Amino acid sequence: MGNKNKTISFRVSEDKFETLREIAEERDISLSAVFRDYVDTLVSHDGQVKVAPEHEFDDDTAESSAESFPPKVEVPKSFVREHERLELEAEHLREQLEEHKRYVTKLRQQLDEMDQDEVIHLEDLDQSEEEDASYRIGSFDDT
Repeated sequence: MGNKNKTISFRVSEDKFETLREIAEERDISLSAVFRDYVDTLVSHDGQVKVAPEHEFDDDTAESSAESFPPKVEVPKSFVREHERLELEAEHLREQLEEHKRYVTKLRQQLDEMDQDEVIHLEDLDQSEEEDASYRIGSFDDT
């Protein structure tokens, strides 16, 4: 059987509902997400969850939870500079690629416009070389 989601219903007073809605708005998430987070926390801690306002936390707990979420990472300036340099280089390479594509397109258009009699194919040169040995590319020693 597949893993299916189930629906859970909560009954709360109107005041508590408004409080939950304010919490959701402060965190810029939906009210459903608040309940999902609560249920996920409840399940992951085997039902040992206490919901309390932030001002009731002791200082140690509040500091550790503030540090853990949202996670913050310090990035050295050299990493940021290198990242910016690589972005500029990538942009430059993209511009060069576009320029090369335009040049190839121009050459193809010129080739299409040329009279087919003016075009010499390398395969034709190879065949004529076998027939007439007087035309060769390269240098020869007369010794």
